[in-house]
Amino acid sequence: MADLLFAAGALVLLLTGLGLAALWRGGADIDRMLALQLLGSGAIAALLLITPAMGEPALIDAALLLALLAALAACAYRAALGPHAAPDTEAERRP
Repeated sequence: MADLLFAAGALVLLLTGLGLAALWRGGADIDRMLALQLLGSGAIAALLLITPAMGEPALIDAALLLALLAALAACAYRAALGPHAAPDTEAERRP
């Protein structure tokens, strides 16, 4: 069973890496923020899959810490972009 969990964790990391590469080539700021969220989610999933296989309950704490850090990193990335306001749809409709 441990081998199956390790294989599932490796598969999750591989798919996360492929998705991260595809998103990183997008170029837009929102794509990079999504890549950051994908990396955090993939790492959390891999840790949660590997934890029972290794028998280390501390890895669950590491996964929870990664969840917190991924959310804070997305907020920090958004704050670093500066005060970009969303386009005003009413102003765009007016000639």
